[in-house]
Amino acid sequence: MMVVSAACALNSSRFRLVDMVSAPLPRYLYGPAKARDTSPSLASNARNVGARLGLVVAAALFLAACQTAGLNQTTGPLQASQAVNIASLTEVISSNPQDPGAYNMRGTAFGREGRYDDALDDFNQALALNPRFYQALANRALVHREMGNVGQALADYSAAIAANPAYDAAYVGRGNIYREQGQFALALSDYERAILLNSSDARAYYNRALIFQSQNNHVLAIEDFTTAVGLNPNATEPYMARGLSYLSLRDFSAAIEDFDAVLGRDSRNIDAWINRGIAYEASGDNQNALVSYRRALTIDENNRIALQGMGRVN
Repeated sequence: MMVVSAACALNSSRFRLVDMVSAPLPRYLYGPAKARDTSPSLASNARNVGARLGLVVAAALFLAACQTAGLNQTTGPLQASQAVNIASLTEVISSNPQDPGAYNMRGTAFGREGRYDDALDDFNQALALNPRFYQALANRALVHREMGNVGQALADYSAAIAANPAYDAAYVGRGNIYREQGQFALALSDYERAILLNSSDARAYYNRALIFQSQNNHVLAIEDFTTAVGLNPNATEPYMARGLSYLSLRDFSAAIEDFDAVLGRDSRNIDAWINRGIAYEASGDNQNALVSYRRALTIDENNRIALQGMGRVN
């Protein structure tokens, strides 16, 4: 899917892991259904494409609710500066072995690197020194979640909330787990609490919008995605998600505008090129659809969905 690995983003003011994990956006709104379709080619039948779009959207959004992706995640190998950071934090711990904040900071750095066992060791030590260290509890929850320890992650997020009921990040993190489990009422409650506590938290709006989107409530989803875009205009995920909701409402021009916004920030985002092609194809503009599918194939020449799109519009 678009973003499938959840990583740990460092908040410079708190040196904590920030849980930006969220439901994935359906990558190809029309393509996968066409791959399983035995009906004639839709290369010249834009009206049929549009008519079938709603059913495909519903199926794609249903699948999306079961997986994970991220808003503003950090991915890839550890940068040299981060390696230096771990070394320097180790020196700080050597000089101040009773400082829980130092262990929390180094645990965050380990988490960014994907060294989850080392991260857990540091968060455990931070909590041994300060059992009510709510940032460390939330950080450990995120690591447990990455390791598949969902029960322990829920327990840690709830403990973080008990230690500090005003800690909005813990509500977002716990809400994400509830959402992935299909417990939408609990997830919405946590997201709404996070928004009440911190109305500038783009994650809460984005994740709440994903629930609305999965329920085909695209008007409310678009409202929340738009708020997330305003709060974090450099993140590509809200644009992509909003574009998919616009597609479901058959507002093709708005969808294309959002996919273009993604591409303006990441010109090699194959999902955006393919969804752009789908939007143009559904609107009857096969020429621009063809351009979009071709660009997708410059990124992955074997991409099945882009190849199928080319076949329909070429």
